[in-house]
Amino acid sequence: MRSVTYSMGVSLDGYIVGPDGGFDWTAPDEEVFRFVTDEIRQVGVHLLGRRLYETMLYWETADQDPSLDDSMLEWAALWKALPKAVFSATLPAVQGHARLASAGLAEEIERLRAEPGEGDIAIGGATLAAEAAALGLIDEYRARVYPVLVGGGIPFFAQRERRVDLELVETRTFSSRVVYLRYRVAR
Repeated sequence: MRSVTYSMGVSLDGYIVGPDGGFDWTAPDEEVFRFVTDEIRQVGVHLLGRRLYETMLYWETADQDPSLDDSMLEWAALWKALPKAVFSATLPAVQGHARLASAGLAEEIERLRAEPGEGDIAIGGATLAAEAAALGLIDEYRARVYPVLVGGGIPFFAQRERRVDLELVETRTFSSRVVYLRYRVAR
């Protein structure tokens, strides 16, 4: 069965964006960027909320940007080809290999888990991940912890009154002092 993963960059104090909406502190160095590129290769479908979808739209046409180096062009090609389901009540349409999700999150994940396919079901965006976590649908949490305190913003973890026990699967410290933590939900 395909695993559901939630992977994002996060500040040490637990936020994916700061109080001003900025996330420039998550700009990966070459080593982290290679790691994230390798991680996206393991994804079979990506579920996104509206805000993350709109942020990631750049990558749908990034291959036309002459300033990008080979590693960014590789990322753009992987992202562009990746099937995506976007959860939004306000977007009239989406582009590329994306589609608007027609069912609720639980139903969409159940359908994706049941159909044949390779790769993880990745969830992007804190709001969508919070909904999946509240429903007990996330199998792995993958956090790239950046050495910065931003003091507020959108939290990586939803503020729910629900305990979830985790098993540490992998850690890695990059030369940039970013620490990767991969946890599997203990069942």
